[in-house]
Amino acid sequence: MSMHESAEMYLETIYTLSLNSTSVRSIDVAEALNYSRPSVSRAVGLLKKDGYLKMDEDGFLALTELGKSTAEKIYERHTILTAALKALGVDEKSAAEDACRIEHVISDKSLDAIKAHMKQYGKAAE
Repeated sequence: MSMHESAEMYLETIYTLSLNSTSVRSIDVAEALNYSRPSVSRAVGLLKKDGYLKMDEDGFLALTELGKSTAEKIYERHTILTAALKALGVDEKSAAEDACRIEHVISDKSLDAIKAHMKQYGKAAE
């Protein structure tokens, strides 16, 4: 299933926030992305409708199995690309920012080649 970059950003953000907290709310997502509450509310509604996300009666967000697997894939892309760029000598901040843009358009084939190269030369994602 093809997904828009913005939806991927929301899923990845919810996923990374959930790694550091037992509860994630829409306001946390809005603050992390520096987006307005109405924008996040609309995106959360769409992600719920598409089966990626659940929200309980207290407003806490949880990724569904589909949402979690999708977010993990996006996050993996981000970490691999960041590590690859850093291995090439790009500073941490630029590598993370560029990886964030690239992760949404790179093909699985190209990412697999980068992963294999990083593994072969001992520069696996951190």
